[in-house]
This record gives sequence, C-alpha cells and structure tokens, in this order.
Amino acid sequence: MISTTMDVMQLRQDLKDLLVKRLRMRELDPVSINDDDPLLKGPLGLDSIDVLELALAVEQAYGIQISDEHLEQGAFYSIAALAEFVQTGTVRAEGRGPGPDHGSG
Repeated sequence: MISTTMDVMQLRQDLKDLLVKRLRMRELDPVSINDDDPLLKGPLGLDSIDVLELALAVEQAYGIQISDEHLEQGAFYSIAALAEFVQTGTVRAEGRGPGPDHGSG
C-alpha cells in the first residue's frame, strides 16, 4: 500500500520512468516531466494511442485493471492524477474485495 508522501513522490517518478521507457521517448529526461502537466496533447505531445500504450504498461507494472471509464474520468490527465489512480487501484487490488466499480470490467 502506498501511503506516505515519499511513497507518492516515488510512485510519480516511477510512472514518469515507465512513460519514457514504454513510449521510447529517449530524448526526454523523466525528471523534466511536471506532475501536473496534461499527458494528452500537453507538452509531452502524447496522443490517444500513446495513452493506451501507457495504460497497458501501468496495468502490467502494478497489477491493476484500467477500463475505458477510468480513461474517460481523467485517471490519465497527468502524472499526479495517474499516481492517485494507481494508488487507489492497488489498494483495491490488494484488498481483493468488491470495489465500488459498477461494471464487471
């Protein structure tokens, strides 16, 4: 479970590293990515295909399921939003109980 500020900061950095590696953005230093910059059509220039690729990488790395609904609700708006989503998603996955989701995604 990710609970401390240090853990959240580390999660954000890990997500930046994952983004750069998975999307093969070798010219980009992960440290230069601002936590609140929009991922889609923001300074990084990601498109919807990039976000889907990142979603797959996050699913694999953190063992969580990402639905279209999560994408539409802004889970991938920024690194900060994505870290919050991953944090709550991993907490739910660790609990293995029924989550508040309404679908069977």
